Amino acid sequence: MAKKKKATRRKKAAPKSVGLSTREVRAASDGRDVRELTSRVEDDGGAVLGSYSDPFGGTPVLLVALPIDSVEPTPYQRDPSEAHVKRLMTVIEKVGRFLDPVVIVRNDEGYWTPNGNHRLQAMRKLGARTITGLLVPESDVAFKILALNTEKAHNVKEKSLETIRMLRALAGQGDGRESDYAFEFEQAPFLTLGAAYEQRRSLSGGAYSSILRRIDDFLDESLTKAVRERERRAAKVLKLDDAVSTVVAALKERGLTSPYLKPFVIARVNPIRFSKATEFDFDEVMDKTIAAATRFKVDRVRQEDVAKVGGAPPEED
Repeated sequence: MAKKKKATRRKKAAPKSVGLSTREVRAASDGRDVRELTSRVEDDGGAVLGSYSDPFGGTPVLLVALPIDSVEPTPYQRDPSEAHVKRLMTVIEKVGRFLDPVVIVRNDEGYWTPNGNHRLQAMRKLGARTITGLLVPESDVAFKILALNTEKAHNVKEKSLETIRMLRALAGQGDGRESDYAFEFEQAPFLTLGAAYEQRRSLSGGAYSSILRRIDDFLDESLTKAVRERERRAAKVLKLDDAVSTVVAALKERGLTSPYLKPFVIARVNPIRFSKATEFDFDEVMDKTIAAATRFKVDRVRQEDVAKVGGAPPEED
């Protein structure tokens, strides 16, 4: 049962009271992990250009230059946008510089970037031999992808596919519960929608977010069990989408046209739309919503009813 979480108010920090001084940042850690990582970079044909301690967290960071073919995007992040890659290529060429190093982690398979795929692809297409990056020793940073990726805003589909891919990758590594990774996944509905998008890439997942945000929460289950549960929940989302799509098609046949048809239908069949409750059972709400969509009376809808739907349509994919 999804529970509404209370928002925690951030304590206001006093100016210049957090993190390291400039001298402390320059005094980079020379621990065993850093020395081993430096040696590996050089063995891999790269070069360590410098090192420092992160000014906020104090953790070590290496500025490195790596052969571009040795760096790959994490396997569970979104696919690159060709349009964005072309824009980056144009900017890099005009400026004549690559001034935005990617974040890099090293693992048994080589080097991964969790937040620089577009920049990486742009440099490759420009024919670059080397790419610069900020190499961090902690490989689990690769799973902070949604928080780190600022080079191009995600839409619902991209976030959802990334989170379900991360869940599958983490489940393959072993221990832990889904709820342990709330920060990495950002929102529980992304996991359910991600499993649905894997089956139906044309799904308008944003249209169902208003319902899912209230009924879907992180699971206190093992990662392996969580994958199966997300697939089960996704099947219900697809069943609802089938019912809603049927209604939308019938409304269009009657001559009703609007970009808000799907949100209109979902709002009409949403059984908790006006509820002030803060806890809901996922299956109970989804079953009621599917049943309501199946019983929807198309002949009772007028064009002016649809016109009353205000605001922007849900985020498209």
